[in-house]
Amino acid sequence: MKQTWRWFGPADTISIPDIRQTGAAGIVSALHHIPPGAVWPVDEITRRKTQIAQPGGTSSGLSWDVVESLPVSEAIKTRTGPWRDHIAAYKTSLQNLAAAGPKIICYNFMPILDWTRTDLHFPLPNGGTAMRFDLTDFALFDIHLLSRAGAGDDYPAEIREQAAARLVAMTSEDKTRLLNTIVAGLPGANDSWTLEDMRTQLATYAGIDAARLRQHLVDFLTEVAPLAESLGLRLCCHPDDPPFPLLGLPRVMSNLENYRMIMDAVDTPANGITLCTGSLGVRAGFDPVRFIKALGSRIHFAHLRNTCRDGDAAHDRVSFTESDHLEGDTDMVATIRALLAEESRRKAEGREDFCLPFRPDHGHDLLDDQTRASQPGYPLIGRLKGLAELRGVMAALS
Repeated sequence: MKQTWRWFGPADTISIPDIRQTGAAGIVSALHHIPPGAVWPVDEITRRKTQIAQPGGTSSGLSWDVVESLPVSEAIKTRTGPWRDHIAAYKTSLQNLAAAGPKIICYNFMPILDWTRTDLHFPLPNGGTAMRFDLTDFALFDIHLLSRAGAGDDYPAEIREQAAARLVAMTSEDKTRLLNTIVAGLPGANDSWTLEDMRTQLATYAGIDAARLRQHLVDFLTEVAPLAESLGLRLCCHPDDPPFPLLGLPRVMSNLENYRMIMDAVDTPANGITLCTGSLGVRAGFDPVRFIKALGSRIHFAHLRNTCRDGDAAHDRVSFTESDHLEGDTDMVATIRALLAEESRRKAEGREDFCLPFRPDHGHDLLDDQTRASQPGYPLIGRLKGLAELRGVMAALS
């Protein structure tokens, strides 16, 4: 398995020379300054490759291995507005990447928000901080701040009562902080959205249920996967984070059955999977070994992190905290053992893509991380700790 590291470009507080010292062998990056629906030009792709491979004109020994993400626009997800133009632009971007860039393209099909948390700096007993999703806090936001129609029906009476009680103690600063934390999961981490902006975006999904959104994903892949296949590219869809419906929006990539359906619907090796144990592992029934045995041949990229379910729950929705990589609810040792077995199987088959890239996904803010102001979930020391632990498991199992 190839050890990679996510880098957000020149504005990242963690530099390429910093990453080289972590022992990572490859880089996961994207052109975050280009909006969804626009073409990624060859010169911009080439510039990013050079920034990674030769920062300051000196060889880093690192390569750009995975694009994360080439975003799918909201117009494509809803099939409204300029969605046809956006698909054409996506195809052109794939062609430009094939000519000048990496071959693995990660994306997601989550409506509006890429991920959702209610606390980006939840205090830990050791003095570090973690990202956390608290279902009661989210219900408070949904029912009382956003005032979404019908929101109360999505939560049991106990959670509604707890949310109302917490609201009484909140200051205006607390409310603004919660809003900004939730919209931090927007593509590009756009924290300037207002509540009215969110209501406007939610309205674009009126009448779109899970079945319709799933069909839109199939339609999108039917358009782009054959081109990716012809270009030697591998697309890999990231799961919903968290893997359950929020804000009345549908979810279509939350479990093994969802992935099996999409893999069967567009049955080409270019249509693949980003295995994120941190996202899928929030569900109590997630079995990583079963997932890998069932769909391992279509896994092109892995995010290895862990979560611990705790506190409030409603149906399949639950509070959770991001844990250390080798702790939490997902058996990380069993996961890595299954991924190594999948690599061996591919190598025996003669597959060129037998080596799976993975990255230590997220991490706790530890020590100097707490003053560096990195992207939420992407500290230097916390992720390095996670990578070292994962590296140790790989060495032991190998």
